[in-house]
Amino acid sequence: MIFVFVYGTLLVGECNHSVAAPFLRSVQPGRIVGRLFDVGPYPALALTDGDHQVVGEWLEVTEEGLQAMDVLEGYHGPGASNEYDRVWVSDVSGLREGWVYIWSNINGLKEINGSSWKVYLAQKNK
Repeated sequence: MIFVFVYGTLLVGECNHSVAAPFLRSVQPGRIVGRLFDVGPYPALALTDGDHQVVGEWLEVTEEGLQAMDVLEGYHGPGASNEYDRVWVSDVSGLREGWVYIWSNINGLKEINGSSWKVYLAQKNK
């Protein structure tokens, strides 16, 4: 199985979770080091060296699930012209590692003040 850390629209209950759902084997809460940015209807993640954490979920999916998420995230492979890049990360607990989709150029994007896309989205939509 393959683990993917999700932090935005692929989270359980969010609008794109149905992309991963048919291939889902398990879901566990998680945190990774990074910062979130607002890209409008979805977030972007930038990995950082600091201690700021992003809250999300680890989805355990099949190879087909990873391929479906690659299509959604505009990931075409290493070195390709990707909307999101897919990189290997570890949970801050050290208990899990896997893939995450990151935004390669955050210049000009509004940083989200907080660690949760769901919390930010709820406040943004008030």
